[in-house]
Amino acid sequence: MATNFYTAFQSSCCFRLSESQRMLAKALALVDEKILWTRPNTRSNSLGNQLLHMEGNLRQYIIATLGGKKDNRLREKEFDTQGGMAMQELWTALDATIKEAILTIKNCDEAMFLETHHVQAFRLSGVDVALHAVEHLSYHVGQVAFWIKQNTSTDLGFYEGLDLSNTNTD
Repeated sequence: MATNFYTAFQSSCCFRLSESQRMLAKALALVDEKILWTRPNTRSNSLGNQLLHMEGNLRQYIIATLGGKKDNRLREKEFDTQGGMAMQELWTALDATIKEAILTIKNCDEAMFLETHHVQAFRLSGVDVALHAVEHLSYHVGQVAFWIKQNTSTDLGFYEGLDLSNTNTD
């Protein structure tokens, strides 16, 4: 149980990253390699590009910025790549990055969340950095889920076995 805002925020970020990781694993298990690099149109990205982009963003925002590692992101390459990597290779990299991001957040002290950081063209607090990375991943998980559901006509069952119709009763 979190005892203050800092630990509650830290715990929530890790939970949400883990939740996105779980959903991605479930959804990506249904992907046929043949559609991995298919772009629905010239203005859209393939699933492969989405996975590269999610990995790059988490690495830049969480691991490099909050974790103090070197930022060597090549953002344009995430969108320009048109093949050459298999689903398992992409998922292994993203899965490892999510795990490292969670560990990085767990190791951040309160000062890191309050400090101002320069990321891309922005000056953000550590709270902003973490919040951006979590919501950015979640946003793209939704896109991936939509793409897979549309191409497989499958219910992804993210909350299978849970009764989500319960009302709040605290």
